[in-house]
Amino acid sequence: MTLDISGDSAALSFTEKLGQIPWSFVLLITAVACVGFAMLYSAANGQFDPWASRQMVRFTVGLGLMLFIAMVDIRIWMKMAYPLYGLVMVLLIGVDLFGSMGKGAQRWIDLGFVQLQPSEIMKITLVMALARYFHGASLEDTGRIPFLLVPLAIVAAPVALVLAQPNLGTSMMLIMASGAMFFLSGVRWWKFALVISAVLIAIPLSWQFLLHDYQRDRVETFLDPDSDPLGTGYHITQSKIAFGSGGLMGKGFLQGTQSHLNFLPEKQTDFIFTMLAEEFGLVGSISFLLLYCMLLLFGFIIAGRCRHQFGRLLALGLTVNLFLYLFINVAMIMGLIPVVGVPLPLISYGGTATLAVMVGFGLLISVHVHRDVRMSRRGLGDL
Repeated sequence: MTLDISGDSAALSFTEKLGQIPWSFVLLITAVACVGFAMLYSAANGQFDPWASRQMVRFTVGLGLMLFIAMVDIRIWMKMAYPLYGLVMVLLIGVDLFGSMGKGAQRWIDLGFVQLQPSEIMKITLVMALARYFHGASLEDTGRIPFLLVPLAIVAAPVALVLAQPNLGTSMMLIMASGAMFFLSGVRWWKFALVISAVLIAIPLSWQFLLHDYQRDRVETFLDPDSDPLGTGYHITQSKIAFGSGGLMGKGFLQGTQSHLNFLPEKQTDFIFTMLAEEFGLVGSISFLLLYCMLLLFGFIIAGRCRHQFGRLLALGLTVNLFLYLFINVAMIMGLIPVVGVPLPLISYGGTATLAVMVGFGLLISVHVHRDVRMSRRGLGDL
């Protein structure tokens, strides 16, 4: 198969591509990140070290990486989708064989110069691989069971490796984002009904044989958080206290008592939104969520304006990923779902997660810059 590169975007120069970048989107990303810097500064009791300063460096590196990725022709990313997915699969296997332990889980791999969490990168490369597979697929294709076996295997392999770490939160995100990709690609709803039925049937077996003791404790705590408020229910109990004590307008920047008196655990990572709610109240929380909604809106607009299916699916998948990050984290700290350890992008302290999110934004912008590129229905020729 050959690739038609006669579209207008193919002829764009470097400066023209720079002009195509939606700088308002970049500014919005930076604004959200600055909220994160402020909250990490507050989490350290008014100190840039140890969290805010490091996060600023990571974001700056991520910003440069994002702009580089945005300038690369989207067809190159399509061509690299499977190899990048395969590389991250190798890293996930490496985690299982000789990964580093942390907080009772084996999720990191030491590359010498950096400790990497491949499961965070898989959230991006899995979307890329599925977008590549479903590019050009017709409704007739997605209606055939044999056609769906390959993408099911593409999803099942990393999910199994991530569950083995164990990392229930990330595996949930991989499954839900993949489900959205299948649906957006035209897979009929009744097939989802079959899968959901199979999952419901498998829940008792999973509870007995797959879930670890601490994961069962989290589910039981979710159902009855007051049963052990000083043990397994401590995180969510303190989170609710901090969230509610912020009231309408909050206690003020650097004035949160639950966080600054160290009652709130993991305040710089998973529960950072709770600290924001305590210090800035309901008004501040809603204002922040509106910023995130604007990011999501940008993502959907980029997808809607793209002329090729790969870019459209990639943009939709990455936007759904961002939504899942936000939804799971906020629902978790409010006690609406069990605690699963999903960070809040650009706000929570973390290296791999921050860079992975910035890579995702870079791909989104690349879709926008190269939205008019013409692609063949199947495969790629030489660029």
